Amino acid sequence: MPELIQRLDEQALVWIAEHLRCALLDPFMKLYTQLGNTGMLFIVLGLVLLCFKPTRRAGLSALCAMLIGLIVVNFTIKPLVSRPRPWLVIENFVSLVEEHDPNSFPSGHTNAAFAFALAVCMSAPKRWMKVSAVCAAVVMGLSRLYVGVHFPSDVLAGAAIGSLCGLLGAWVIGKAWERLPDRLRGRE
Repeated sequence: MPELIQRLDEQALVWIAEHLRCALLDPFMKLYTQLGNTGMLFIVLGLVLLCFKPTRRAGLSALCAMLIGLIVVNFTIKPLVSRPRPWLVIENFVSLVEEHDPNSFPSGHTNAAFAFALAVCMSAPKRWMKVSAVCAAVVMGLSRLYVGVHFPSDVLAGAAIGSLCGLLGAWVIGKAWERLPDRLRGRE
């Protein structure tokens, strides 16, 4: 990472740890961020959307988007960039959760959350579903900063890449949707 970005990232993360962490929020943020491990929260939500005819396309779009995001971020960008986690470079910095992947850039949790959210925004039938998906994604990104396992630029990059993956996943499923048998699309 360029030195200026690294320095700003470190300062922002230390500020978050010193000024925003509190006993009231710690358990919620730790739990929520861990629900995002392996994208599990958003995979489960995508599978739930598949179960209902009106949201079947949104569920399929979200799962497709997250698969694209997994390939792009976890199998490609993270290993190539190999940016170390915050506690490895900021002296005396303590994260609130354990992370086994030493690579920080970009945030895979945030990528999955935004891939899910944008795919849902492009294909869910109800506005409240779209708003809820975006709120869930934003909170996931913020939780990664709060617990101290990512730098702000990791989260921003994860959100941007995830958003693009969400749009791509919705587009791919949209193109294939009319070719699916009626019973899979929810039509009898």
